Amino acid sequence: MAGTLDKSAVKLACMTCGQGNRLPVERLSAGPKCGTCGDPLMSGKVAELDPITLGKVKAMDDVPVVVDFWAPWCGPCRQMAPEFSKAASLFKGHARFAKIDTQAYSEVSAKFAIRGIPLLILFQNGREVARLAGARPASEIVDFVKKNGRLARHPS
Repeated sequence: MAGTLDKSAVKLACMTCGQGNRLPVERLSAGPKCGTCGDPLMSGKVAELDPITLGKVKAMDDVPVVVDFWAPWCGPCRQMAPEFSKAASLFKGHARFAKIDTQAYSEVSAKFAIRGIPLLILFQNGREVARLAGARPASEIVDFVKKNGRLARHPS
């Protein structure tokens, strides 16, 4: 599945308000903002999601979305958080990164058949593309996204 998007425009759900946005591929790294709430769409930062917003992002996004399923009591989850943030910053304008607290939203564990955390799931075009279990350094997260996601453009 790895490769490059062949579209001239992409759809993104705002990770703050859930509203759908459509924008040209060439604007992805120019700091696009949501047309409804004005929050950044491709900030290079990790967004915190609730299950409803996760559903909208999963269903709508044309770009890869990497979601970290974690819990505050999980040591490996806390250990991986800075590495996940590093990987997110490297993909600014190319992919989006988010996390969801499986303790606060226990229903997501059942919905996505999560058996252990931390767990990264890459979503794109309305479906799950790949999973990566366990705490990982930024370099492995980057390789996971490059191998499994269809990027609008390859990050340098």
